[in-house]
Amino acid sequence: MQYLHTMVRVSDLDASLHFYCDLLGLKEVRRKESEKGRFTLVFLAAPEDEARSAELKAPELELTYNWDPEEYTGGRNFGHLAYRVDDIYALCAHLQENGVTINRPPRDGHMAFVRSPDGISVELLQKGEALPPKEPWVSMDNTGTW
Repeated sequence: MQYLHTMVRVSDLDASLHFYCDLLGLKEVRRKESEKGRFTLVFLAAPEDEARSAELKAPELELTYNWDPEEYTGGRNFGHLAYRVDDIYALCAHLQENGVTINRPPRDGHMAFVRSPDGISVELLQKGEALPPKEPWVSMDNTGTW
């Protein structure tokens, strides 16, 4: 058995690509437009997974954008996406500076949860050992405020 991808339905493809690519750092590896099915599929890979994605088409995140408007509710029902990151503090600061909600700040230098434009929970895990506790994250509550 091999993990291939996680599919997430998105309501605003541009906002989602901004979040996942520009802010989180994933790379678009391929795209499929279906005029007949009226949808767009965009496959993303983490930078360290690009070679495996090119070879195996895995592991990837599939963003599914249906051209006809639909309302998606309960984005947290399916669980969450998880990515290992080089510097959890720097990435969380970058995301927060760009208006991304930090659901669970990286107080312990190891783990954080952020929310995509569609309410999808994304877990960020520090690569290697946890970083030493650092302000402002230590004093931040779960609403992303102090």
